[in-house]
Amino acid sequence: MHDGAMSGHDPLLVEAEIAEYYDLEGDARTTRAIDPRRIASRDRFLASLAEHDQARVLDIGSGPGRDSVHLREAGLDVVAVDLSMEHARRCLSAGVPAVRGSARRLPFADRAFDSVWSMSTLMHVPDSAIHHTLGEVRRVLRAGGNATVGVWGGPDVVEYLEEDRVAGRPRRLFSRRDEGTWEQMLRVIGPIESTERWGDGDFFYQLVVVRRE
Repeated sequence: MHDGAMSGHDPLLVEAEIAEYYDLEGDARTTRAIDPRRIASRDRFLASLAEHDQARVLDIGSGPGRDSVHLREAGLDVVAVDLSMEHARRCLSAGVPAVRGSARRLPFADRAFDSVWSMSTLMHVPDSAIHHTLGEVRRVLRAGGNATVGVWGGPDVVEYLEEDRVAGRPRRLFSRRDEGTWEQMLRVIGPIESTERWGDGDFFYQLVVVRRE
């Protein structure tokens, strides 16, 4: 698997399936515990923007808005975007400006944001669309702005989770990429400033901070 390769998965179908899955997950995603390592990374993200009063931040794949709410309460000007209408609705109910939209076609102007925060979202984008999607992240960032991106990774493999099928849930595509593959892809945005990995073996979390040139 490599950047720009045709994975055989239609991005529009993948997005429809992902939206259907997460529309059913509103309550679960609102109440489930947040990994302490993610909270720590969010605190570091906030610290990186401490010098920018009212920094404008885009939360890509916001879910019901738990990170967005926290960042907004810390003084950032946060906008959320998610494929799930239910999640966008929950963001709005929590006081966060939100739109239902795709990372492949972000509905925002060029250089509209000082920073991007995106957790556990871009691993759902198939290879056929990932290069353009990361170009969209770069497009909406101002020059010098940073993007903090977390995804589940592993050996380069595209798969649907068996557990979703067994549970009778809508299916989710996971495009898991190893560290080298993913970091090379992210350079579409700009140089990498830092990387972090949680977990071992063939299923791990990787969090990367990239600076737009």
